[in-house]
Amino acid sequence: MKRMNALVLGLCVLFMGPVYADPMPVLDSGNTAWMLTSTALVLFMTLPGLALFYGGLVRTRNVLSILMQCFAITAVVSLMWLIGLYSLAFTQGGSWNAWLGGSSRILFAGMGRETLGPHGVPEVLFAMYQMTFAIITPALIIGGYAERVRFSSMLVFSALWTLFVYTPVCHWVWGGGFLQQKGLLDYAGGTVVHITAGIASLVAALTLGARKGFPRQSMAPHNMTMTVTGAGMLWVGWFGFNAGSALAADGAASMALAVTHISAATGALTWMFLEWWRFGKPSVLGIVTGMVAGLGTITPAAGSVGPGGALLVGLSAGIICFLMTQLVKRVWAIDDSLDVFPVHGIGGILGTLMAGLLCSPSLGVFSGMGMASQNHSLSEQFFVQLQGVGVTLGYTAVVTWLVIKVTSWLTGPMRVSGDQETEGLDLVLHEERGYDL
Repeated sequence: MKRMNALVLGLCVLFMGPVYADPMPVLDSGNTAWMLTSTALVLFMTLPGLALFYGGLVRTRNVLSILMQCFAITAVVSLMWLIGLYSLAFTQGGSWNAWLGGSSRILFAGMGRETLGPHGVPEVLFAMYQMTFAIITPALIIGGYAERVRFSSMLVFSALWTLFVYTPVCHWVWGGGFLQQKGLLDYAGGTVVHITAGIASLVAALTLGARKGFPRQSMAPHNMTMTVTGAGMLWVGWFGFNAGSALAADGAASMALAVTHISAATGALTWMFLEWWRFGKPSVLGIVTGMVAGLGTITPAAGSVGPGGALLVGLSAGIICFLMTQLVKRVWAIDDSLDVFPVHGIGGILGTLMAGLLCSPSLGVFSGMGMASQNHSLSEQFFVQLQGVGVTLGYTAVVTWLVIKVTSWLTGPMRVSGDQETEGLDLVLHEERGYDL
């Protein structure tokens, strides 16, 4: 029998050429290089980008508290991601996989140098890239309760929120959960990052109450130079956020980079001109906030739209997020301190819905990538997007409120006292000053 098999194999090689088994996955050095860069860029968005952006927006007596919170969240979420959150988000969870992943990658078990993930990229690199997303999302929420929350409470809240909100939603959308199975288009985090962070900030602002003196007292940013520096870092780092989500150095990454930049530029100019028309002068704060709105809104749609669509996304972001900021602060008098809900929350909702509309290949110069046509009609795809928004919004709102209550039970009241708020969190919580002049 062995001789017969050898004879058959020899004849196959003679007349048909070599017989190959299925090729083993091999490391793609180009994709790996791009993902190493993207991972560094997304972490750069939090440290130092978001830290400086938020740090400049608060008052002098609270600047160190913001920087400290960003650093601490980075460290805590990094260890949580290693210990088990990556496994719960991105592995298969058996019969409950629609809702949560499994335990096969706890402590990155089974993940060696040669273990490959998508597109020939080492799985450990994929895990680290996704870790940077998990870091920046609870860090964004800081803007909703800035200048009034105890450091210990912030740490407990961020850890619980990442476990009970970010991780399940991440699995639903990117880890094989029910929203991914439905075909939700969320390229880089409209639901997973921006809606969750925006809704959580709104719930925190409503539950914890406004800062002392709001809205009567002026609470202008103390250092716009710092804020603009951080905003520039966010703009640059966002290319890792969106173009990196292609998980490859290819045309999809290139298009994602292009539409990200177009939307950011359009959002910045739209907000600037609206403010110029409404208040008589264009502000630096306005143009950088419009840029962030454009970036946040294009994030879920970066893999679905083309350059023309990105122009519409940025324009819509500039107009709608500007109007929502005025509504939240001036009409509803909600102290979402650094405008996380109107910029990130509304931007994430808007971008997720527009991804379903602008993915169509039949919109002329505004045509998208045709992703809806693969599985759904345009109306069906928009309904899937609407479902994704609704589920994420409702789940985040309820669980965030519960996490705030549990945190208050574990650590005591999350808010500092009125006298401590007046003195400033830098001295009260850290016994340090941001500026020794």
